[in-house]
Amino acid sequence: MSNQDQEEPGYDYNRYRRLLAEATDETSRLELIELLIKEKARDRLEAQRTSDREAMTAQTVAKVLGNGRRDHQ
Repeated sequence: MSNQDQEEPGYDYNRYRRLLAEATDETSRLELIELLIKEKARDRLEAQRTSDREAMTAQTVAKVLGNGRRDHQ
């Protein structure tokens, strides 16, 4: 688990999945757990999900408002 991996912002699902697949013994699994804690992976995942939900909501509102404007013209 290199320091280079720690530089990426946000939750990197593919990276964590790869690291989990590589964690074949107890020591490497504990290192992965420590890394996830250090990088606050759960918090970043939740922030990313919240951001995605907000973007989807904004897009839906824009579609509804956009369709409403066309109906009134």
